[in-house]
Amino acid sequence: MQTTGPEGLRWYAVQCKSGESFRAAEHLSHQGYTVFHPIMQREKRQRGRTGQVVEPLFPWYLFIRMNPQQDNWAPVRSTRGVIKLLAFGQAPVPVPDALIDTLRQQVDDQPVASGAYRFSVGERVEITEGPFKALEGLFVHGKGEERVIVLLNILQREHQVTVGAGQIRASQKS
Repeated sequence: MQTTGPEGLRWYAVQCKSGESFRAAEHLSHQGYTVFHPIMQREKRQRGRTGQVVEPLFPWYLFIRMNPQQDNWAPVRSTRGVIKLLAFGQAPVPVPDALIDTLRQQVDDQPVASGAYRFSVGERVEITEGPFKALEGLFVHGKGEERVIVLLNILQREHQVTVGAGQIRASQKS
């Protein structure tokens, strides 16, 4: 039997538009929702070169934590990149906490050290210097000891930007 989390919170699956799960995760996070967007890093050959790419584990889905009795579902459904909450009939169906816990353990990339901070994949970060100073994005992964990749929303498109590990900090906004 599914138990509710603290304060009646439950996990729900959100179906995203093709290729827009990162955008949906970012916009839902900006709205204050707790989002779990499992991603993986894999090797991919593009334009004759092999490199590492970050892709969603479930390309069309992410998970959001909400209280079904208190939270308003409408903002989730109208968020950019979101198609709908998975539901049977009119009622969104909760995802078992055990499944989310298992997924978190399986896809939890190694956090990357950056000065006094440690960042996990999908964590909100703020760029502190350089041309992208004050922009917020999602931590994607480390690139060696001194560089990190951050997913930024620039000009209504998502871009992976490489910056120095010392140029980011945990986001101060919630």
